[in-house]
Amino acid sequence: MKKCAVFCGSRAGNHPEYIRAAKKLGEEMAKRDIELVYGGASVGIMATVADAVLENGGRATGVLPHFLGDREIAHKKLTELHMVETMSERKQLIAKLSDGFISLPGGIGTMEEYFEMLTLGYLGQHTGKSGLLNVNGYYKPLISFFDHMKEQGFVDEKTREGMIVEEDPSALLDIIFPE
Repeated sequence: MKKCAVFCGSRAGNHPEYIRAAKKLGEEMAKRDIELVYGGASVGIMATVADAVLENGGRATGVLPHFLGDREIAHKKLTELHMVETMSERKQLIAKLSDGFISLPGGIGTMEEYFEMLTLGYLGQHTGKSGLLNVNGYYKPLISFFDHMKEQGFVDEKTREGMIVEEDPSALLDIIFPE
């Protein structure tokens, strides 16, 4: 079974499109028999993806640091929940368990996770593809910043072209997990 890490907000955000896209992604993952690996919370977009996977007969594995148990509230219906000590352990275990990575809209934690997986992939430390689900144009400023980094000579063309961005969950899954 393929496993996809999904990084996203522990909040719902200000646009209903974020929740709709998270639900659609979860439904599509379950339909394709792709297991969800994520932060283990029962709040925000994180919960929406997990609930959609589970409600559609899929598997969902969470990885949650003990100290976030109260803030992010551990999801009680997951297929599997790993409790770890630190955020670093969380990311390491998520990376180890996953074959690919998708980032939905989220805050600084989501960005930090996305950049770490993108960097590890660039350095050959994992082979999974990392993609952005650009819901409602959320990642447009980040895409512009990547173009700026390339123009300024800090990112090469290959790295910039390797930035996978899609607006549709199905299309993104097709790229990250080609048949």
